[in-house]
Order: sequence, then structure tokens, then C-alpha cells
Amino acid sequence: MLCAAILALIVKYSDSILQAIQLIFSLLMPIFIGCGIAYVLNLLIVRLEALPVLAGENSRFRPARRVLSITGALVIIVAVLVLLVVIILPQLADAFRVMLLGIPPLLDQFAEWLNSFADPTPQIQQWLNTLDINWPQFLEKAANYLTSGMGSIFSSAVSIVSNVGGLVMQVVIAFIFALYLLAGKEHLAGQCRSLAEVYLSPKTYRRLMYVFSTANETFSKFFIGQFTEAIIIGVLCTLGMLLFRFPYATMVGTLVGATALLPVVGAYLGAGVGAFMILTVNPLQAIAFLIFIAILQQLEGNLIYPRVVGSSIGLPGIWVLAAVTVGGGLGGIFGMLLAVPVTATVYKLIRSDVHKRKAQAGDKAQAEPVA
Repeated sequence: MLCAAILALIVKYSDSILQAIQLIFSLLMPIFIGCGIAYVLNLLIVRLEALPVLAGENSRFRPARRVLSITGALVIIVAVLVLLVVIILPQLADAFRVMLLGIPPLLDQFAEWLNSFADPTPQIQQWLNTLDINWPQFLEKAANYLTSGMGSIFSSAVSIVSNVGGLVMQVVIAFIFALYLLAGKEHLAGQCRSLAEVYLSPKTYRRLMYVFSTANETFSKFFIGQFTEAIIIGVLCTLGMLLFRFPYATMVGTLVGATALLPVVGAYLGAGVGAFMILTVNPLQAIAFLIFIAILQQLEGNLIYPRVVGSSIGLPGIWVLAAVTVGGGLGGIFGMLLAVPVTATVYKLIRSDVHKRKAQAGDKAQAEPVA
């Protein structure tokens, strides 16, 4: 009876409950983003802290290794982003310049085609004469439409600027929160373990720690493997394009490597942009590039990805594709990026539980006396 009453209240006030959930989620979004930034940065920070120059017992930098490792990780990431911008943007602007130079001849051809209709046939002229158009009223309606359209465009621009400003503020707050997490991660982890030990039963605590350790192992292997795979596919694409003398080789190879951070479909997105850029120079080379990238993707999907990423997370290829599809539909690019390690974590937990239950069932069957 109580459950039915609670369910009825939830259904009755569902709109208010959803609004409250959305408000709480929006307020906590900077914290979620900060946790994600801190986790990715920590993968690089722990490796920098392990360097002998910082971790050595006699190193004079050992007391400040945390600050130095965080600073080094930020410098590396900023340097990589700047390198990507320096490589991609100039050649991308050059491709658009070539495309814009090709537009005027097309416009001239279109104008000539329109001029061919300047002297209409008698039948068309007779049809035009039969039209009863109130030109002053028509122009007034057109002016009102343009005026209202300009107002909507202005309001849309204000809304976009406001949303972008809010997003930038969220990212700044998330980044600051991530730095605080990284600076005191051991202390924070110890507090969380103490709370779990006090308020959870030993069995629940062990299960929770197993889930977190499995998720941490899967996520770290996935991100490291994905970064490694993106570098490999980018280098191979650049070398192949240089070998076959495709234009924009460095830029397209860098773009393919950067988009390859998205599992399965990322490299195809970069290849699509690269094919469009090559199309502005030579359409036949664009077709040849698509054939080249298709072969490279087969090589990457059958040899590189299973060895670098697939085997490390232990997720079959069919589930990788399903996770990317569902994650992209639910959360866009971030959904695609997180869907694979989340699915791999669930897959590992279920597989471990199935093996455990089978082993228990086998031991129970052996322990039963034979009738």
C-alpha cells in the first residue's frame, strides 16, 4: 500500500521531480567534469612522478614532485593542443581559400543559366500576366518577415553567447576543482575508504572496492590504449599520404589521429574532412584517399586496435561497436568516449560473477552424495 502511494505521488509530481533532478545535475556538472579532468590528468601525473628525477630518494625535487608533475602534465597537454592547432588550422584555411576561389566561376555559370530564362516563352509570359499580385502588400509582408527574422537571429545570438559563457565558466570551475583533487588525492581517497569501512558491512565494502578497482583498471587501460592507438593511426596515415603524394598529408594525418580518440568511428570523421580538403585540389586523389583510408582502417581494426586497446580492456569487438552506437546516441561525443570503458567494466564484472557462480555450482554438485 505504501509503495503504491509513493508511486502515485511520483507520477503526480513527475514534472517537478524531473526539474529538481535537472537542477541538481546542472549544479553538480562542474564537479563531474572536474573529476573527469583529474582522472585523465592523473594517468600522466603518476608516470611523471615515477621518473627517477622526481621519485629518486636523493632527488632534490622529491619534496615538490606533486607540484612539478601536475605542472609538467599541464605543459605537455597545452603543447600538444598548440601543436595540433598550428598543424591543422593553416592548412584548413588554405583548403577553404582554394574552395572559395572556385566559387566565383560556379556563380558565373549559374548566372548564365538564369539569364537563359530572361526572355521567357509566350506561354510563360501569358501565365505571368494572369497573376494578380498586390506588390505593395507583398513588399510589406516581406519587410515584416525580415524584421521578425532579424529579431529572432539577435535573440538566438544572445542565447548562444550566454550558453558559451556558462560553459566556459563551468570548465574553469571544473579545472580548478580537478587541481584540488590531484593535489590531495591520497588524503581524499583515505577519507573515502574510512567512510566506506565505517558505514558499510565488510562484505559490501569488499564488493565495492572490487568494482572500483575493476573500473579503474579498465578505464586507465582504455585511455592509455586509445591515446597510443590514435598516435599510431595518425603516423601511419601521414606516412601513407606522403608516400602516395596526397595533398595536406601532415594536416590530414594529424586530424585523423586526433579524431581517432573516439573509438571505431573517430578516424572516419577525420577521413571525411580530409577527403573534402583533398577534393578542393584534385577529385581523383580524393577518391584514391578514401580507398587508402578504407584499407588503413581495416588494418587498424583487425591488427592495431585489438592488440593495443581491445585486448587491454577485454571487450569483444561486437560489444565495442554496440557501446559506441548507444553511447553516441545518449551522450554524443562524450558518450561515445565513455561508453566503451563503462561497457567493458560491466562486462568484466558479469563475466567474473558468472565464473564464480559456475565454480560454486560445480563444487556443490561434487559435494552432493551419489544416490
